[in-house]
Amino acid sequence: MKPTILLSTGGGNAENYLSAIEAAGGEGTARYLPAPELSYDGLLLTGGEDMDPARFGQENTHSRGIDPARDEAELALLDAFCGANKPVLAICRGHQVANVWLGGDLIQDLGELVPFHRKEEGDQIHLVRAAEGSLLCRLYGPVFPVNSSHHQGLGRLGKGLTVTARSEGGVIEAAEHDTLPLLCVQFHPERMTGALARPDTVDGGAVFRAFLGMCQ
Repeated sequence: MKPTILLSTGGGNAENYLSAIEAAGGEGTARYLPAPELSYDGLLLTGGEDMDPARFGQENTHSRGIDPARDEAELALLDAFCGANKPVLAICRGHQVANVWLGGDLIQDLGELVPFHRKEEGDQIHLVRAAEGSLLCRLYGPVFPVNSSHHQGLGRLGKGLTVTARSEGGVIEAAEHDTLPLLCVQFHPERMTGALARPDTVDGGAVFRAFLGMCQ
């Protein structure tokens, strides 16, 4: 049977995520503010706008598009799925939500020191370096090109997370949890596979295949 995946979205178009899951051999259901339904084999937290900085003990200096209801729903989803030891793939905003859930915080704006991380300019292509032995290193090797479309990044790392990839500017591009089946990536693998595969990046489908393998 195909692994079933619950997608938490900001209410926007989830077609790219659903297509990537289907192409990798799974079946996805996308919802806005979903309840924690543990009948699913795994959880995918998608991209979107920024978390409320109050969630990680900061005043709002650069965060935008805040949706408190989504923050609350996704933190509850992490409680449920990780509590049940069910796999979670957290992408872009999801990567940031997972870090906050684990007690970490965020850099509210990465600034001009890392100019390729500019959400308003769309996907920017750049290299990342993966840690030896990490999932991404096994999938793609130690150095490989990905996309980025964000203006925030991980600051203080959440408890149990290990950084497994960084951009050349030092931004955390991926993290894995030491004990939980939790994979977090800042880039967008759903926009690097299938009909959206690009000649200038790796195939993001490998991330989804690995995730679904965790769910079986």
